[in-house]
Amino acid sequence: MIAKNGRLKIAIQKSGRLTEDSLSVLRACGLEFEFQKQSLYSPCRNFALDVLALRDDDIPEYVQDAVADLGIVGENIVREKHAHLETIARLGFGHCRLTLSVPQRSSIRSVKQLNGKRVATTYPATLKRFLRSQKVKAEVIELSGAVELAPMLDVADAICDIMSTGTTARVNGLRPLHTVMASEAVLVANPGILRDPKKKALVERLLIRISGSIQARGKRYMMMNAPATAIARLKRIIPSLKSPTVVPLAEPGMVALHSVVAEDVFWEVMENLKKAGARDIIVVPIETIIQ
Repeated sequence: MIAKNGRLKIAIQKSGRLTEDSLSVLRACGLEFEFQKQSLYSPCRNFALDVLALRDDDIPEYVQDAVADLGIVGENIVREKHAHLETIARLGFGHCRLTLSVPQRSSIRSVKQLNGKRVATTYPATLKRFLRSQKVKAEVIELSGAVELAPMLDVADAICDIMSTGTTARVNGLRPLHTVMASEAVLVANPGILRDPKKKALVERLLIRISGSIQARGKRYMMMNAPATAIARLKRIIPSLKSPTVVPLAEPGMVALHSVVAEDVFWEVMENLKKAGARDIIVVPIETIIQ
């Protein structure tokens, strides 16, 4: 019934490091739904979309088999499952690296030195492809978890695992050797739905919303008053998307300037604007930017 109700279906991780960010992206698009981990799907009240809650490892296969039309999943999972999918958006969260690591005291200093060694991983397909590309013949040991303990237990000479901050590796006496791939969360689609006019139209509407939300991420809308004589100075300071909007005020010789500023430079920009003559500075959050 779920697969044939005519609504768009998007699969997200039921529980894990991508769950909250995936939900935030969808809700930032104005989608209204009640998400419950115990429930298979959550229907949107204001868009023809159902949100499916699945294990992240299962998402590529469900999208490939058209049980779900779209999926939010890490690139590392997509690459490992080697599913026939189309990546239609990069979502800018869930950044990590699939990294080869060795014990701190290991004499191994290069990928080539893994020849004849044992490498433990939960990403055997990706690792095997990488080793073949490097012409390295190593024994790949597939584990289901706690990969970082493999060298300590003498199960492997090296590991290949996901690394976000590197803290877990350091705690377990490991040092990075080589990054196999960088990964982030992506929006993937079953190629078939893009040939279905009705589904394609829904996907395009959703993509406009997602793109607008991503564009607005980390940005603030800034408004200020200033003497007209300060416009040239202020324009040099404001890192606008294109050019700040300048509006004359009722008070002669005064103008209002409106612009978009990145959050990471906001305080420095604000201080410089005040020095250049700006006053009554107001900053508000931005939910969406449509370009």
